Amino acid sequence: MARWLIREIDAIPTVADGEPGDPIWFPLQHALGIDTFGVNVFAAVRGDETLVEEHDERGSGQQELYLVLTGRALFELDGEQAEVGARTAVAVTDPSVRRSARALEAGTSVLVVGAAAGPFVSTWDATHFDGIPRPG
Repeated sequence: MARWLIREIDAIPTVADGEPGDPIWFPLQHALGIDTFGVNVFAAVRGDETLVEEHDERGSGQQELYLVLTGRALFELDGEQAEVGARTAVAVTDPSVRRSARALEAGTSVLVVGAAAGPFVSTWDATHFDGIPRPG
């Protein structure tokens, strides 16, 4: 197994199980062979896509970091809204916080990183990654 990998995000196969109009999902954690934390990029095509579905992480205990790479997104955090621009981080340190994010313009992309204390266990359905090679 490689000790490191370098990949352009656009060279990573995307998850293709979404509905028309869903954002593009780059499964970095899976495609790069990362086992200790979750990491994905979601990118809006039209500019009004939900980038992060409403959820909390009570079940997994994960803290999550959202980094808006490009564009603008509207985050909702326990009912409060925050408009966030490029190069801005949103850290959700309490797993019980209900959160979601929606793109406000085409080309908005958000990097999502999540981990809980102890070994990382993905909550994604493994069938999402059918046909996407995993290193190793």
